[in-house]
Amino acid sequence: MERRISSSHLAAFCQWLREEEREPATIEKYLREVRAFAAWLGDQAVTKEQAGRWKERLSGCYQPGTVNGKLSALNRFFAFLGWEDCRVRYLKIQRRLFCSTQRELTREEYTRLLETAGALGRERLALLIETICATGIRVSEIKYITAESVRNGRTEISLKGKVRTILIPGKLCRKLKKYVKKQKIASGEIFLTRSGKSLSRRQIWAEMKALCARAGVEKSKVFPHNLRHLFARTFYRVCRDVAKLADLLGHSSIETTRIYLISTGTEHARQLERLGLVT
Repeated sequence: MERRISSSHLAAFCQWLREEEREPATIEKYLREVRAFAAWLGDQAVTKEQAGRWKERLSGCYQPGTVNGKLSALNRFFAFLGWEDCRVRYLKIQRRLFCSTQRELTREEYTRLLETAGALGRERLALLIETICATGIRVSEIKYITAESVRNGRTEISLKGKVRTILIPGKLCRKLKKYVKKQKIASGEIFLTRSGKSLSRRQIWAEMKALCARAGVEKSKVFPHNLRHLFARTFYRVCRDVAKLADLLGHSSIETTRIYLISTGTEHARQLERLGLVT
């Protein structure tokens, strides 16, 4: 019997992802990747061979990491439908020893972003940037920063069936308390739009990107997840405890955490120089 991707398959997959408590952005990405494969297939049936050709096409257009992300969504869809024989292998990627300096946000650039936001009167944006970077939370976890958590100095984050406790630094707590009082927020989320709704991921991204030119920081370096990376690198330099860092970040695997600790090419070059092997 020929296998074809239908709208009912996509609807069922979407519902299953919701029941698995996947983030809305993750669900959207998975569905987008499956739809792209379905559009490429046209009226052809789904087979292992076709999935392999799709992999080859992706490999000619994207970086290996991006290709594997797209294949992950497709393989998850196949597994959900029981089409295990259609799954394709991921591209093998050698672990990177260092990352590009054009992607890593430095401590100095982070400080400039905060100072610029403050000078422009963007108090909410400055506090948002500082909160993500000082706690290491994901942008999707901003909703857990509430008036109650600010008063308690900690928040409980429940995601993907796991609950972890995040401590809010005392100095940040004091800043957030002043903000809460000023905004007259008695309870619930504190980072809200003017109409009182939760800030969307898209709006947070847009506000951060708009700050870049004024702060003199490359746009490629400024996005919420990069603040999380800066937190991870800074925490590790102080504590040297990758297991504890993994717990703080909510990672199931320490290998995921290690990715956050990759140094820049410049730092890697300095380490090689210190070896003193060139006379």
